Amino acid sequence: MTGTEYAVHRDVGNAAEEEGRRIAAVRRYAVLDTPPDGTFDKIASLAARIFDVPMATVAIVDGDRVWFKAAHGLQGVREVPRDPGPSPCAVPYDDPYVLTDALTDPRGAADPLVRADPGVRFHAAAAITTADGYHLGTVDVLDTRVRRPTDVQLATLRDLAALVMDELELRLSALRTVAAERARRADAERLARTLQRTLLPPALPTVPGLHTAAAYHTASVDEVGGDFYDLFPLDDGRWAFFLGDVCGKGADAAALTSLTRYTLRAAAIYDPDPCTALANLDAVLKGEYQGDNPRFCTAVFGVLEAASDGSFTVTLAGGGHPPTLAVRADGTVEPVSTTGGQLIGLLPDPHFVQVTTRLAPGDALLLYTDGLIEARTEDGSMLGEEGLARHLSARTTRGADHLLATVHELFTDPGTGVSDDTALLALSVPPRRTPPPAQEHR
Repeated sequence: MTGTEYAVHRDVGNAAEEEGRRIAAVRRYAVLDTPPDGTFDKIASLAARIFDVPMATVAIVDGDRVWFKAAHGLQGVREVPRDPGPSPCAVPYDDPYVLTDALTDPRGAADPLVRADPGVRFHAAAAITTADGYHLGTVDVLDTRVRRPTDVQLATLRDLAALVMDELELRLSALRTVAAERARRADAERLARTLQRTLLPPALPTVPGLHTAAAYHTASVDEVGGDFYDLFPLDDGRWAFFLGDVCGKGADAAALTSLTRYTLRAAAIYDPDPCTALANLDAVLKGEYQGDNPRFCTAVFGVLEAASDGSFTVTLAGGGHPPTLAVRADGTVEPVSTTGGQLIGLLPDPHFVQVTTRLAPGDALLLYTDGLIEARTEDGSMLGEEGLARHLSARTTRGADHLLATVHELFTDPGTGVSDDTALLALSVPPRRTPPPAQEHR
């Protein structure tokens, strides 16, 4: 290879690398093939008015085309081939590019806008230049007549190109802000989901003679809710369970939920009496949250004791919580009410209400937080406790899983909306098996 050949090869290689970097800059601003925009349309219209010409464009030069972000006076033209054409010729120059008569200037001889409609004779362009020196495209003015622009007009054209660049920078900044916000939101959602899982038991334990099921409906995927539930064995063969709802959302609610859950578990070890467990939780909350920023919750705490006939005695205590529902084997729905039980952690000397019921074979118990009864029905009204009872009594339920599936219909029925977190805990006693009829022996 001769010295001259090497120099030409090096120049071509450098030019290709530089064009690759320029195209990367074009891609960085994500403007190609975006819809028409009023800001850029106004810039093109202003350029045409300043030069008193019928046509003006805001053009972005892609690898093989010149794409018009704005095209004043060029009806139906959104892009032209990059080579040949006037705008690509303007890209390498820092000063405005001017063709006073495109028919006599070799640079415009092959331009399709010159050779065909609209028959351009005059063309001036100013480069849209990034802060790091890359030319993205041009602001162009065109006429079908020969013209000679003034220095003031050309200076104004440069200013308009700078305005286009400023607008692209603003939009790039906005895109980056949105992308960063989406990334932060995705991280927050992942953190919230992880934190939420730590506040609930990963799985319910197996209770001999009992079927259990639980569900948690999150109103917002990026915010930790304050609903909680648990089921665990006691040392004497009985089982304890609870379900409740703390005040607030987010990190504060998560801390309160964690404290509440582990306090109730610890309280049950020393004294599993339901009212005593709630009273211990009340004392802990008042000790942790004093002054003008109290924290409180509602909860139901229960103890299960198996009987020899397969049934379970259930002792419940409630503090400010909606009534538990007993769904009997014959389909009737009975509220197991702890009405009168007061909020936990808020009042000087709260009162808690304790009741006892029996779960016979075929019976089920449903505990829920108020997000369920605050759900909106098809007519826009609130579901309420009576509406939930009617919904359950109108459907046959067979066990804890089926009971939750029946409740889940409230989340999926058209027109129904659940706007708050909702925790559900279902306990059911399997029905007695009916022995097959004896066969007659002949």
